[in-house]
Amino acid sequence: MTLTDRRLPDGTAIPAIGLGTWRMGERAQARDAEVLAVREALRLGYRLIDTAEMYGEGGAESMLGEALRQAFSAGEARRESLTLVSKVYPHHASTRGVVEACERSLRRLKVDQIDLYLLHWRGAFALSDTLEGFAQLQRRGLIRHWGVSNFDVSDMEELFALPGGTECASNQVYYSLEARDIEFDLLPWQQRRQMPLMAYSPIGQGALGSHPALQAIGQSLGASAAQVALAWVLRQPDVIAIPKAVRGEHLRDNLAAAQLPLSASDLQHLDALFNPPRGKQPLAMI
Repeated sequence: MTLTDRRLPDGTAIPAIGLGTWRMGERAQARDAEVLAVREALRLGYRLIDTAEMYGEGGAESMLGEALRQAFSAGEARRESLTLVSKVYPHHASTRGVVEACERSLRRLKVDQIDLYLLHWRGAFALSDTLEGFAQLQRRGLIRHWGVSNFDVSDMEELFALPGGTECASNQVYYSLEARDIEFDLLPWQQRRQMPLMAYSPIGQGALGSHPALQAIGQSLGASAAQVALAWVLRQPDVIAIPKAVRGEHLRDNLAAAQLPLSASDLQHLDALFNPPRGKQPLAMI
């Protein structure tokens, strides 16, 4: 499996695993370490980075912009090889607000274009207004693709009924062993439309990294419990995972998890511990 083995609906390649930046850019004293972490991720081979204007109220984007500036200058990565994802706040999601928010994000990121720009979650503005903002940004070349985040099936169907709504490239939601409800309807809905799902917090909210059953499976594979949890998410051919990591060890482990083979018996055991959904549940969000 390569790191560019997922496809957006128009056929554009996108890495199966990326670096999440949620909770980065929040503390000035952590900035240097975070910049170094992003540069290390790029040196290791990460080519997808996810951020949002919400993260640190622009702090994550600013940190990422500095990391990219340094990395490009040092020859550690090329802009054209990267997929940069960012998100607009719902309260900025009017037509004009989307455009202005994107322009601010681009200044913080120090780049000319965002590859995938998402509506972070639904708010008060009509989806049609948001889509017009996305369309304007595409016409100006400021974004390549647009998508959504935290949308359930009913939201996606409403979106697809709008003019231009079927141009949605991805939907980013919470998906992990602890949160499998999307397997009942949302994930199959997107798979039928060849739209990849981006999984945030794919290792859960902490407990999976020390779960005894995952540790046991990992021990037999020479891997950690967190790697097993991440490999489980990536078993789905239409899912992209964006775990956050700062330490070099975790960056390497997450990247290696994309190659970790889980057997049928491993998957069966995990199904017994973390039951697949048997009916519709509200979309999980964190």
